[in-house]
Amino acid sequence: MQYRKFGKSDVQVSALGFGAMRFPTKDGHIEEVEATQMMQYALDHGVNYIDTAYPYHGGESEKFVGRFLSDGKREKVKLATKLPSWLIEGATDFDKYFEEQCERLQTGTIDYYLLHSLNRNWWPKLRDLGVIAWAERKMAEGRIGQLGFSFHDGGDAFQPIVDGYDWAFCQIQYNYMDVENQAGTAGLKYAASKGMAVIIMEPVLGGSLADPPAPVQRIWDGAAQKRNAVDWALQWLWNQPEVTMVLSGMSSLKQVEENVRSAENARVNSLSAEELAMFDAARTTYQALRPIPCTACSYCMPCPNNVNIPRNFGIYNKGKMYDKADGARGEYAWMSQELKLGIATIDTRAAACVECGVCDAKCPQQIPISSWMPVVHQVLGEGREYQSRP
Repeated sequence: MQYRKFGKSDVQVSALGFGAMRFPTKDGHIEEVEATQMMQYALDHGVNYIDTAYPYHGGESEKFVGRFLSDGKREKVKLATKLPSWLIEGATDFDKYFEEQCERLQTGTIDYYLLHSLNRNWWPKLRDLGVIAWAERKMAEGRIGQLGFSFHDGGDAFQPIVDGYDWAFCQIQYNYMDVENQAGTAGLKYAASKGMAVIIMEPVLGGSLADPPAPVQRIWDGAAQKRNAVDWALQWLWNQPEVTMVLSGMSSLKQVEENVRSAENARVNSLSAEELAMFDAARTTYQALRPIPCTACSYCMPCPNNVNIPRNFGIYNKGKMYDKADGARGEYAWMSQELKLGIATIDTRAAACVECGVCDAKCPQQIPISSWMPVVHQVLGEGREYQSRP
């Protein structure tokens, strides 16, 4: 196992972290025998960082991790969990959820505590409720080791959050396809320039990059160094000096074994120029598989009926590019869930389109947007087959 310095601290963390959100399940619950084997193998092979969160596995993840660590393993790992930002209604909720999490995890101290899934809405809310002063008190009491945040929003929302506090670390979605999505490469470099440790989540885009289509697989097959698609994706991340750790949400013992082997080669600047060029080729090849040539320029916005046109197109395209229709449908369904959680105040799905045509004339790619929107909803919202044209 390779180790890297954690931000400004002297702590060394494993290049591979264990993400406790995709354990194998049986009848809707964590399959604890295999999950225990997975975590034990990871610890035995040098993984020293476990990341969980309040909602993972419907609340079961923290409880399971707590049971796993309770027999003397707690002092062997750095434990991270996250404040459920969307559930916070008042300042008293900070202690409420923190103490519940400590009880679940059977510990009095959280080494790395994150404000979960910060975005342009939740960060100001938590900030104004006094979350920083609260967290600093907990750090002074020795209950929290270091404070950070995880992030899910557009790149323009990332820097203001980074600049809003002297964070120890952040956790971002990043992979060779997401170089301009969410925090992106610019966000990675900006956070690292502030001395923050940067932890990577979704290194293979929720599994989307693990089983590439034939045109992408041919790129990997042409390399002198033979690796599977997951190993290539991981090495691309570890190659970058700004990356502190890559989290993997593993679902089987085989995945743990493979990722541990990959982490043995987790070195900075280890990829050649020719190998780096393959990632550019893979990205271009994936993008060519998009049925809708949307560049997310947002010239079509705002929509008079509040449809987030680039986001709907992006979800539709991902389902086709990665042959993951079910994942795209789940992401589309999440957009309606955002209303219930207060993340959004209006329905921005394609379902809200009335085909007024205002957007069509604005698109520099000449996409017939108003014709595509009903198709997007039919495929993602109603489960119909994918279409390559409206």
